[in-house]
Amino acid sequence: MGLRYYQREAVDAVFGYWNETPGNPLIDMATGTGKSMTMATLTQEMLLGWPDMRVMCVTHVVELIEGNYKELVAIYPFAPAGIYASSLNRRDGRAQILFAQLQSVWNKAAQIGHVDVLLIDEVHLVPANDDTMYRKLVDALMKINPDMKICGFTATPYRLDSGRIDEGEGKLFDSVIYTYGIRQGIDDGYLTPITSTPTSVRQDISGVGKLGGEFKKSALAKAVDREELNRRILEEVLDVEGHRRKALFFCAGVEHATNMRDLVREAGRTCEVIHGGTHSTERRQIIEAYKRGEIWGVTNDNVMSTGTNVPGIDLIVDEAATAAASRYVQRVGRGTRVIYPPGFNPDAVDALARRAAIAGYIKPNCRYMDFAGNLNRHGPVDMIEPKVPGKGDGEAPIKVCPQEEGGCGEQLHASVRCCWKCGHEFPEPRSKLLEQASESPILSKDEAKWRSVTTRTFRYHEAKEGKIDSVKVTYLCGGTAINEWVCPGHTGRAKTKADRYWVDHGGQRPFPKSPLDWLKRQSELLETEEISIEPNGRFWNVVGFRAGTDRQAAVNHNYEQPANDNELSPGMREMMDDDIPF
Repeated sequence: MGLRYYQREAVDAVFGYWNETPGNPLIDMATGTGKSMTMATLTQEMLLGWPDMRVMCVTHVVELIEGNYKELVAIYPFAPAGIYASSLNRRDGRAQILFAQLQSVWNKAAQIGHVDVLLIDEVHLVPANDDTMYRKLVDALMKINPDMKICGFTATPYRLDSGRIDEGEGKLFDSVIYTYGIRQGIDDGYLTPITSTPTSVRQDISGVGKLGGEFKKSALAKAVDREELNRRILEEVLDVEGHRRKALFFCAGVEHATNMRDLVREAGRTCEVIHGGTHSTERRQIIEAYKRGEIWGVTNDNVMSTGTNVPGIDLIVDEAATAAASRYVQRVGRGTRVIYPPGFNPDAVDALARRAAIAGYIKPNCRYMDFAGNLNRHGPVDMIEPKVPGKGDGEAPIKVCPQEEGGCGEQLHASVRCCWKCGHEFPEPRSKLLEQASESPILSKDEAKWRSVTTRTFRYHEAKEGKIDSVKVTYLCGGTAINEWVCPGHTGRAKTKADRYWVDHGGQRPFPKSPLDWLKRQSELLETEEISIEPNGRFWNVVGFRAGTDRQAAVNHNYEQPANDNELSPGMREMMDDDIPF
């Protein structure tokens, strides 16, 4: 199987970034979109270009180590690869490509030796604190090779106890250079839609305090692990979603998970519990039986929020409140993996066909039942803005499709005007928003809408002090001006986006290296016939385009204003001149 377009873009973004700067980049890819294949391709191409390069891929979950290793040898059968993980009884410390378990190698840098590139999977678990296994390993490897490059992969680029990984003092990574989110994955038909409606039962954790930015474990367990409450929760789960094929329960501690398992069994369903103390052999046996459908439910105390690849999960029961946005997103991500019909090739068809195949087969969506209030606490999974400690605990902007007005009770982002599930329309807000609804209920906003482009104009955009100039693109769609910016003079993700725009509009190589170069060569480009836009306050974000067949009529004599600027109203001119913080 070849790379999907976003995996190719992610690999190219890494090489493009390192071609311009020696920093440490991050790749942000939603759970289930193929980080292992992306890392495998990146590793293979590094060795093809530099045969003597030594690469180490480290993570903390044994299933991920095995999965990443198998993904590499599947595309690179004779790769000089090995594994260092005591739980797998492998210690191939001198392998040129080394897949390592953090717990086994954090103090083995001297034995491992020189590493040119360190890849870290599930990098959101790398703490800012220097006195940790991850940081001790990195520091020791950097002493051996001060020029070692580091690249991180994650579906949640923020830490458990603070803000973004690429911000703040002591940060290990410089910036996110490529993002492929859950919203894009669902729109492309590579991820299963997630649905969520409010539960009638809700845990009360008002008296539970926090420690280190997270709810205190013992206090949380005491507040929620009560037999009467657990029975009411399970009763609602079975009454409302008992038809689901595979259920995954997130619980507040080992005892809570064990108690929930016993209740599920008492209700006549097969169920097992997995926790940090479960032996690796037993855990493997449970997960394999779970995949085969021999077990309906698995309860756990958050150990299955990462490294769990069970595509059949179509019900997630969350009974463990968390202040960590990454834990919430990772839990939801357990249910987004796709099951296509037998014989269906998702890479041979378009997004519409993939979405139709998902909707018509055994897992059209996954239900997220939130008894812990995490959706209200953090908001839609594709719109997470993690709070830095001390910045407040306000709830996310969520609204419910009103059943008393004929709605269905689905939980939606506050900006959505039309319920994706039942079609209920909300009153017109003051700001002008698009009307088409999002197809995923716990995602952030309306689905992008296509608009015909009357004219397109490129202008030189002078950036703010200390930033890099760009090209401002203005599309006139009827009487509306919509702007976006392309950055041929930038590096990393912005440069990749500009190059993709150029080639998709029929531009010739080499790519423009500056805004002025872009403007001089704009006649190479095809016209833009349509753009796909989504609301962003009183403005719009351009999220896609369709190029036509006619070439752009160059207007090299005027870079500063559109040709018809004098004909614009003051309000239209203000819309076209709005600034962007480059």
